[in-house]
Amino acid sequence: MTETGTPFKHSTPELYDRYMGPLLFEPYAKILAERAALLRPYHILETAAGTGIVTRALRRAVPQAQIVATDVNPAMLEVAAQRVASDRVSLQRADAQDLPFDDETFDLVVCQFGVMFFPEKVRANEEARRVLRSNGHYLLVTFDRLELNPVPEAVGNAVAALFPDDPPEYMRRGPFSYTDRALIESDLVAAGFTHIKLETVAATSRVSACDAAKGMVLGSPFRAEIERRDSSALDRALDAVTAALARWDGNDAPMSAHVVTATK
Repeated sequence: MTETGTPFKHSTPELYDRYMGPLLFEPYAKILAERAALLRPYHILETAAGTGIVTRALRRAVPQAQIVATDVNPAMLEVAAQRVASDRVSLQRADAQDLPFDDETFDLVVCQFGVMFFPEKVRANEEARRVLRSNGHYLLVTFDRLELNPVPEAVGNAVAALFPDDPPEYMRRGPFSYTDRALIESDLVAAGFTHIKLETVAATSRVSACDAAKGMVLGSPFRAEIERRDSSALDRALDAVTAALARWDGNDAPMSAHVVTATK
């Protein structure tokens, strides 16, 4: 049993962290860390931690906590190790669907923008619940519909226009594949959670068209979709995406995501 972290093997984790982080992940990392601080946890587990963007926000917001940040992809964790320097943070390769931790080990489990890539979402939720102590919390963040996240939508449309006979469907198959509130709640109930609070939370992201294009085209799994269609098309994709994002260049763009707090 493994996460589909494997799509990220084609991306460059450094570019992912440098360009995708500020664009898509840091706004909700701040929100999540603020919520975590209110819960006053001492032992935190983060799954699908990637390059440690949420880990860094948690370390700042909850300085008293011991944090174990995990991901299935060792290349991502190598970058996280360079970005997170703290004796209160440990990094470990682990599959969110098969966690190598004892029952009732953590006060808080955190997963931001990872669950959509798990083949067995209920199983991942079950594992989160298993390792939580009684009255512990599971903070889960997943994107709202693609139409409510116009920057990724514009990126997808710009690349699709380059391949009209075989448009990539990565956005809807990957990061925006798990947006249905009822399904999210149902999967948590199936995992044994009975106290669930799901909120749809708006945020904004400051856009640099050039940087966003580098992140999306070169630093994300979208790169593999492009190269599979035409190995020489990355420069064209960069130009197309930069042009598509020009309307937001230097300005804030809206974002929308579901933020869930499930209590054991």
